[in-house]
Amino acid sequence: MRRLVLSISVSGLFLLGAIPAHASPPSPSNPAGHILGVVPAHGHASSQRSGGSNLTYHNGPVEIGVHHTFAIYWNPSNVYSYSTSYQSIINGFFQNVAGGSGSTSNVYDSDTQYYNSARTHISYSESFGGAISDSSAAGNGCSSRAGGSLCVNDGQIQQEVQRVVKNSNLPVGTTDEYFVFLPNGVSSCYGGSSCAFSQFCAYHSNTSAGNGTTSGTVLYANMPYTGHNLSACGSGNSPNGDAAADSTINVTSHEANESITDPLGTAWYDRSGYENGDKCAWNFGSYSGNYNQTIDGGHYFLQQEWSNHSSGCVLQRT
Repeated sequence: MRRLVLSISVSGLFLLGAIPAHASPPSPSNPAGHILGVVPAHGHASSQRSGGSNLTYHNGPVEIGVHHTFAIYWNPSNVYSYSTSYQSIINGFFQNVAGGSGSTSNVYDSDTQYYNSARTHISYSESFGGAISDSSAAGNGCSSRAGGSLCVNDGQIQQEVQRVVKNSNLPVGTTDEYFVFLPNGVSSCYGGSSCAFSQFCAYHSNTSAGNGTTSGTVLYANMPYTGHNLSACGSGNSPNGDAAADSTINVTSHEANESITDPLGTAWYDRSGYENGDKCAWNFGSYSGNYNQTIDGGHYFLQQEWSNHSSGCVLQRT
């Protein structure tokens, strides 16, 4: 059932809804907290990613229960911009993915072949917790200007997640993932020299956060504004009429599916360290028109995900 999304103001943040009270590629011994699931900018994608071995299990946790997603639109000092329909299209995607829970006809179903140490399989069970708009200021944390006049580093992305979770009293746990959507004009880097648009288009990881009552590990993803450089991060199709939003949705799906199957970098990846999304980055499969997925009535153009069952990239479990 699709949730009713309400708007309320919380501590200077704008919250929509709420849920009830590796370096790239990661090393096979990659500890939790490293950068994972890096979507390479066009020109950096390896044709070898989809080859080689299937994913193998490394005894870490996977998302067995409901995967709660939240969208954070961080516009530092509110001086940058998103396209007019950017937020509504992305929020609609999260709602449709949640509304389609249990479906066997989209890419999220491909995750259900993977399991945890008790051999309990992942279920396609998504919930959209809501969208938060935040204008907290930020200084330059890195030197890249590939994405605009401001550059934030991974530590600042983590601090933003921690700030929003605390100020909005949002849930904490490894089933909660916070997608930080940066606006046009804000770049980001990790490790000093790996930067948006020149090297990557998105990544996921985890950090610690607290909501005033409890604290623990949460998942997060850094989502640069793909529309700033579509030649680096564009998907090539725009079924919703907004190239920036549609291209960002593609890399959002990449990070979401990896966070389900390998949330802490200790579960499912291949012998080279690639996760299910990594092995199929920029591989959209066969399609006609300008979309390849219908999810709860919405049309999207998404990359495929790796399937051990078929030893290849798929748009649904095979």
